Amino acid sequence: MKISFVIPVYNEKDSLVELYEEIISSIGSKKYEIIFIDDGSTDGSVEILRNLTMKDNNLVLIQFYRNYGKSAALSEGFKRADGDCIVTMDADLQDNPAELDNLLLKLNEGYDVVSGWKKDRKDPLSKRIPSKFFNLVTRMFTGVKIHDFNCGLKIYRKSVIKTLDIYGGRHRYIPALAGQKKFKVSEIVVNHRPRKHGETKYGGRRFFHGFFDLISVLFLSKYIQSPLYFFGQLGLFAFTAGFIIEGYVLYLKYIEGEPFAKHFALLILGVLLIVIGIQFFSIGLIGEMIANSNQDKEARIKKITKS
Repeated sequence: MKISFVIPVYNEKDSLVELYEEIISSIGSKKYEIIFIDDGSTDGSVEILRNLTMKDNNLVLIQFYRNYGKSAALSEGFKRADGDCIVTMDADLQDNPAELDNLLLKLNEGYDVVSGWKKDRKDPLSKRIPSKFFNLVTRMFTGVKIHDFNCGLKIYRKSVIKTLDIYGGRHRYIPALAGQKKFKVSEIVVNHRPRKHGETKYGGRRFFHGFFDLISVLFLSKYIQSPLYFFGQLGLFAFTAGFIIEGYVLYLKYIEGEPFAKHFALLILGVLLIVIGIQFFSIGLIGEMIANSNQDKEARIKKITKS
């Protein structure tokens, strides 16, 4: 079995050598590769990683032109990873590579994704409270029963990461995305350590980004295969409401004898709703065409057994 470590890096120069040594110590005799993705660091992290790659042929450095974010870094790392199992962790030394054996043990119980749970989280209150809220909401709406979706320390089977499409801020919800594709997801309590070097990259904007990313994940997971279900329902509601309004205006005109001018605003509202309804139907049909064109890109087969 070969293990691939995928580690995004952004301005973590003081942590990298120690992190590398801890990973090597945790691997033992296992086959491995370590993929560092430098996400536009400006503090000298790249030079340290280049030196490490010269010493270890199993280490790969991917450099970005600028800072694209953690999702983009993980996505590129996943494309390059060729191990049977893929481990992700942050580069700030808060995730402990010594948890590798525990993650593998849980994975071998038949799971496809095992996420770390920072039960005793060594972060300030300003990070812990929003995290608890989003974990609660994500758990409620996705049905994936784990406590910590955003823990950087996770292990995946190769089939999982080759199926998921990670972009924007969706790295926070990888277990939810995997669960929605019917992969088996579990978690274990992991040792979370205080930050030793540098500063946290967490900012107030991430609170709002996380909220919008959650809405995106919930919407796409439910309607990505059949967008007409969503837009068709909206279109049917708008079209029906407009049709009823126009029918009422015609009733007032031809049965009650009232002029159109008296109910001109209602007449325009009915026409507008009918047009909006047709537009929603059109959007849904276009979405169906796009969804069907992407159907063959998703891996559907879990296993083929031959006698």
